[in-house]
Amino acid sequence: MAALLVGLVGLFAWSANRRWHLMTLGPNDLKWDKIADRLRATYRFAFAQERMRRYWLAGVAHNFIFLGFVVLLLRSLILFGRGFDADSSLFFFHSGTWLGDIYALLKDIFVVLVILGALVFVYYRVVAKLPRMTLKIEGVIILGIILSMMIGDIVYDGAWLNIKAREAGTAVAFHGWEPVGSTAALVMQGMGDGALKFFAHAGFWIHVALVLIFLNILPYSKHFHIITAVPNVFLAKQEPVGRLAPIDDIEGRVEREETLGIKKIDQFSWKNVLDFYTCTECGRCSDHCPATNTGKKLSPKHFTVDLRNFLYQHDDALRTNKNGTNGDGENADASEAEHQKDLVDGVIDPEVLWACTSCRACEQECPVFITYVDKIVDMRRYLVQERGEFPNELQTAFRSIETSMNPWGFSPDERANWADGLDIPLISEKQDVEYLFWVGCAPSYDDRAKKTTRATAELMLQAGVDFAILGPEECCTGDPARRAGNEFLFQMLAEQNCETLNGYSVKKIITTCPHCFNTLLNEYGDFGGKFEVIHHTDLLAQLVRDGKLKPTKSVDKSVTYHDSCYLGRYNEIYDAPRDVLRAIPGIKLSEPAETRDRGMCCGAGGAQMFKEDEPGDARVNDVRTDQLLQTGANAITSACPFCMRMLTDGLGNKERTDVEQLDIAELLLESVGSNDQDNIPTN
Repeated sequence: MAALLVGLVGLFAWSANRRWHLMTLGPNDLKWDKIADRLRATYRFAFAQERMRRYWLAGVAHNFIFLGFVVLLLRSLILFGRGFDADSSLFFFHSGTWLGDIYALLKDIFVVLVILGALVFVYYRVVAKLPRMTLKIEGVIILGIILSMMIGDIVYDGAWLNIKAREAGTAVAFHGWEPVGSTAALVMQGMGDGALKFFAHAGFWIHVALVLIFLNILPYSKHFHIITAVPNVFLAKQEPVGRLAPIDDIEGRVEREETLGIKKIDQFSWKNVLDFYTCTECGRCSDHCPATNTGKKLSPKHFTVDLRNFLYQHDDALRTNKNGTNGDGENADASEAEHQKDLVDGVIDPEVLWACTSCRACEQECPVFITYVDKIVDMRRYLVQERGEFPNELQTAFRSIETSMNPWGFSPDERANWADGLDIPLISEKQDVEYLFWVGCAPSYDDRAKKTTRATAELMLQAGVDFAILGPEECCTGDPARRAGNEFLFQMLAEQNCETLNGYSVKKIITTCPHCFNTLLNEYGDFGGKFEVIHHTDLLAQLVRDGKLKPTKSVDKSVTYHDSCYLGRYNEIYDAPRDVLRAIPGIKLSEPAETRDRGMCCGAGGAQMFKEDEPGDARVNDVRTDQLLQTGANAITSACPFCMRMLTDGLGNKERTDVEQLDIAELLLESVGSNDQDNIPTN
């Protein structure tokens, strides 16, 4: 036992040290703030495993195995002790004591539950062969080890109870505190002394040896998550999920010839590499990725696994120190050129990066809190700012944003044309208002989106909301540029907009665009802009609750609501739009199968609005439109101008002129009453 413990625990320590050294090559971004929040999240998602429940049978099976490992860890320690003293029970867990009996019962219960959980995953891998899972022999071997450990434990208990009973001169009997072990003892009671000793030794050594062998497999397999999942959840970002970390001192980095974005594998941060280590290859991320589900090259699972495999493949070379030796003092045999090559093209196809809509469906599903959008955007940053490589359509959008402060190239002087006839003041003329209405680019210029803008403005005027607009002083928030990787352009816009807003002492902002909402709320703080930002659906829901807007006219429509990714998954606004719809007489609301935090992206996020879909089997907006049409509704509602454009195009592609596409504000205005919607200026 001493040789086994020293040898295999020592081997694991050596492997763990290599993995630690590999992880710490990049910048250290581990954060230890908000400890109470981190502990709560760790309990909910690492131990209670809330996200695993989204696949209920797999979730239950995984909970059985996880909790079983927690409970049976003590059993392994007891058996290690028995390698030195056959009667050892770690001082407090002797049979016949209350603590020993309670633990014996728990141990037996969880042995059975672990077996049941493992059999579920054997079925998934061997019989059902779920396409979302990585179906390698490794997974079957691990399940075989788990089952062998549990069976070995039962065999050991059965034989050991018989041996102890014969030594005491008593008969074995069923024991309620040890139901599985005593049942096995009853089955084995007819065996001879030699057979019992053989099975006791076999069960014992199978358990203790496989525990230590399993421990040494972990750092080289996807099951490394058994060790890394809890710290990965604990260290997950606590700031808003809608915030992308800025590149600090861009101009200084350029002067110092430092890379903007991620070019090489050792530029990923400690937390990024911990994400790679923690991937379980369960495929839940890709199951819900709109790019994967429309036949694009992007699979979040394969994106992560490919980067991890490259990292592991060049372990020795990456750990080479300045003296030309690796972390173990041996000469490194891998060439520098190979492990330092560009990840884009070398490991990740650019098409993979440009297919991402930044919808965060992958991150919402991941049970161990791996992030994907930040890594993809960081690699886009390198492509755009270092190599100048990006889809041709984005060149037009970038140039238009630079020169006209909007992606379409319309004149800034036309920004307030949508408000003609509404008597809405500019903030330059009336600075003592409660709210600034941040209109956004699409709601200012797109003819269809203008209807939403005017509807929202008229509802606010009717409710007596005190607000003004920036008009020509408003610029694009920079969301499309940032998500497309043009961080320099984004920061230029952010600084300019923050200067304008702070110059007018703006405190509260209303916006109809979830992309503007997210950027102003979650990202402008890094540039000196601290604002209370309200989406128009939240505002309208509050105005209805307060009785300042009274929907009285019946709107006889069957509607289904599409959740915007940047409103829902990014900022958890799900109920307000539905509350508004339910307050409108005559509205019949039906939910699609893919709804709320599992609602599919419209396909516009991540700057996709300004470029064509990557090659695939279908367009994302067409698939999402199909999902919404399956409800049988005669109107699709949304609360985002990007979503409205994509779904309107989807309905057009399917020639469904019988189905309307409306914003929440338009429906509410129809019920409240309006005299204005026929007077919208067009471009």
